[in-house]
Amino acid sequence: MKKHIYIAYTGGTIGMRPSSKGYVCVPGFLSKTLAGMPEFHRDEMPQFTIHEYDQLMDSSDMSPLDWQQIADDIQANYENYDGFIILHGTDTMAYTASALSFMLENLSKPVIVTGSQIPLAEIRSDGQINLLNALYLAANYPVHEVCLFFNNQLLRGNRSRKIHADGFNAFASPNFPPLMEAGINIDVIEGQVKPIVQQPLKVSPVTAQPIGVVTLYPGISAEVIRNTLQQPVKALILLSYGVGNAPQDPALLSQLEQANKQGIVVLNCTQCLRGKVNMAGYATGNALAQVGVVSGGDMTLEAALAKLHYLLSKASGIEAIRQELTQNLRGELSD
Repeated sequence: MKKHIYIAYTGGTIGMRPSSKGYVCVPGFLSKTLAGMPEFHRDEMPQFTIHEYDQLMDSSDMSPLDWQQIADDIQANYENYDGFIILHGTDTMAYTASALSFMLENLSKPVIVTGSQIPLAEIRSDGQINLLNALYLAANYPVHEVCLFFNNQLLRGNRSRKIHADGFNAFASPNFPPLMEAGINIDVIEGQVKPIVQQPLKVSPVTAQPIGVVTLYPGISAEVIRNTLQQPVKALILLSYGVGNAPQDPALLSQLEQANKQGIVVLNCTQCLRGKVNMAGYATGNALAQVGVVSGGDMTLEAALAKLHYLLSKASGIEAIRQELTQNLRGELSD
């Protein structure tokens, strides 16, 4: 019996068509395009159902409210399908994949987020290979987590980052190997392929949380931190140098210490594409630890932001949040 995969089209380049103002989303256009592509209807392919959202959007307009809509959509259809594919714009795809990885608890079916750099209806589209492989993997290589498929690689969703603005190799997983690679053969690398089982899915609701993000740079003033903390923020992500280092400016450290006393979580993530925060490595990093800054390990910015939304939405106490930030909840952190 053929597997049945649910495809949710949220918007994004893959389903767009050209207009006088550039590429635009047009209701029904993606479904019509797929209907005319015989490779998606071969015997080897799973059955699939497409649901186009009423409000198709560019992913740059996405917010936590849209993450919730996608998660609720998966939950509403969970018992009726063997796997799920989320078609999404590339700009914030890694944010959505990271958020869904935390929101979907007890996940026992594959959820694959994908899209394209060129619309599916165009002659050189990468959308065909991305969607074709995503469907094939969801049906035949079920990995029970939220994944991102792009350019022949299946990545862990909360490890993915967009690294190229206009290339087909748009996404990478800098600190964790691909789950699978689709070459001549399907190579299972870190993906755990399991039979699909019926297990109750729990969706943990996420609401928009006020989170600040500050990138350190040479000569940064403590006023930048102070002005950010004067906003109604519940958490601050500090993008630091190297292994988690920051200037040993007493005024800057004082602002971070004050944030900790006020119950604002400060999370230290590295600006580097690869590697992880180790605040014990240098005095400049240790100074951050002394004022209560939490290590983000090797989490991506996207995963860190999504994890903070998830934890803050649970309304846990600050100490519980600080502790859970350093725990590996969905494979977002290396041990």
